[in-house]
Amino acid sequence: MKNHPLPGLEADIIRNVTAALAEDIGEGDITAQLVPADEMAHAKVITREDCIFCGKAWVTETFRQLDPQVDIIWHIDDGQTACANSLLFEFKGPARSLLTGERTALNFVQLLSGIATTAQQYAQQVEGLPIQILDTRKTLPGLRLAQKYAVTCGGCHNHRIGLFDAFLIKENHIAAAGSIENAVTKARDIAPGKPVEVEVETLEELDQALASGADIIMLDEMDLAEVNQHLEGREFTAQLEVSGGVDIAKINAQKALFKNISRISVGALTKHCRAVDLSMRVTK
Repeated sequence: MKNHPLPGLEADIIRNVTAALAEDIGEGDITAQLVPADEMAHAKVITREDCIFCGKAWVTETFRQLDPQVDIIWHIDDGQTACANSLLFEFKGPARSLLTGERTALNFVQLLSGIATTAQQYAQQVEGLPIQILDTRKTLPGLRLAQKYAVTCGGCHNHRIGLFDAFLIKENHIAAAGSIENAVTKARDIAPGKPVEVEVETLEELDQALASGADIIMLDEMDLAEVNQHLEGREFTAQLEVSGGVDIAKINAQKALFKNISRISVGALTKHCRAVDLSMRVTK
């Protein structure tokens, strides 16, 4: 893989592929039986549009489970740019297996490449700035690690993976704890060493979060001009994160206001998925 795998990603790839093959094949691929069992074939997969490629391990695992006789010839790696109509990879092996595994393999590649391509478009907006674009937990059920891996292939970064690896203290948590300070203090007691992030909506809450010693403060749809004015001349160690309805247009419009910002979280990276258009052609 291009990047160091996320913890648990390799096991997740196996589960992803097992579930995808099971839902597609069921009791057997009846259409593939139209092809003689001993017929061998060669297939080429191309992209019909420019993209950042992602999904190599899912393709490999698909045919490892389906038929180890299938050989895969790669012309690209995760994270690399593919131009429209370029050859991504080839298959050689039993024709039935190529036809049966086609949709499962391409479904993973088109989804993950689409996410990686979108991630690159966002990463380009803050190129040269000390700002990370981060994904969120707004992912397709069962495909979180796959989608988060694709985000990194496009040059963006991962927020917390789930509810277990970092605190994100929101309005209801604060209400239950009694205050931002109480919530942060309790979080430090529950899991020392884990990042503590607090979401704020007002300048008063921002001051409380700064005073609490939170590691990260998420500014939920706040006016950055007001935030900058409020923080003028003040020193603080917390990272500030922009969140809430962020898209490329909003990043461009507010870029001049990012002087105190080090993180921007974008749910659209994994939530608004547009698959890349791929094509596979099989010959004897």
